[in-house]
Amino acid sequence: MSSTSSPEPPAPGRADVVRTVTVGRRTLRVSVRHGTDPSVPALLLMNGIGASLEVLQPFVDALDRKRSVIRFDVPGVGGSPRPVVPYNLPTFGPVVTGMLGRLGFDDPVDVLGLSWGGGLAQHVAVQHRRRVRRLVLAATGTGSLMVPAHPRVLARMLTPRRHRDPGYARSIAGEIYGGTMRADPDRAARALHSASRLGPRRGYYYQLAASTGWSSLPFLRLIRQPTLVVAGDDDPIIPVVNARIMARLIPDAQLHVYDGGHIALITEAHELAPVIEGFLDG
Repeated sequence: MSSTSSPEPPAPGRADVVRTVTVGRRTLRVSVRHGTDPSVPALLLMNGIGASLEVLQPFVDALDRKRSVIRFDVPGVGGSPRPVVPYNLPTFGPVVTGMLGRLGFDDPVDVLGLSWGGGLAQHVAVQHRRRVRRLVLAATGTGSLMVPAHPRVLARMLTPRRHRDPGYARSIAGEIYGGTMRADPDRAARALHSASRLGPRRGYYYQLAASTGWSSLPFLRLIRQPTLVVAGDDDPIIPVVNARIMARLIPDAQLHVYDGGHIALITEAHELAPVIEGFLDG
């Protein structure tokens, strides 16, 4: 079943439609920006840990209006209610593809996963191969089997405080996000808090637990879709060497390394959006 909190969809390219969709026992808050060209495959965005779909707005705004864009809040984050039972990446993949069906996107879509969402995107690309046309993996890694961040950075990631406290986000932005956040930490605070919605703290921990012990390293060669791996050369959370490993092991992958840090897809969206759309249109 599905329900909606919005009226009929507006004209393509005009505004986002926000609604709730229930697949199985999972209820997700979803946003769809309807594109102006139905022949262009839709783009499904999968967000980083603890972030509501609003955080991705700068990137969505930088994309060509011809392209439909789908975003969602994972259970317990943003506007999605917390899960009745815990989930993990393998069990959440069918929820994502079921959501697409509920929304009427029956053709293959392009998928972009950012950070935690990149792990989910890798799993969906293998688990539901026919539903994914092209894959973009941004500022992400292979899970538990990867070159790790510094322990101090990892410790900062164990709490959702940066999503709830702008002052704290500002104080640690350079250390954990790198790139332009080192010189302008206010940008990180604005990106995370300007319009984001906060779910219960428990949602963050559910999301963290969903990927605990998971790794895509054993199945990277099973990703058959054309893949763009996008990584910053100053990303304290996901050292860039992980992107090089992924691009080498995924059969049809190319690597784009940009000057910047972990959340440049959001803070420098106008620089990265053309790179990603060039790949998708290619």
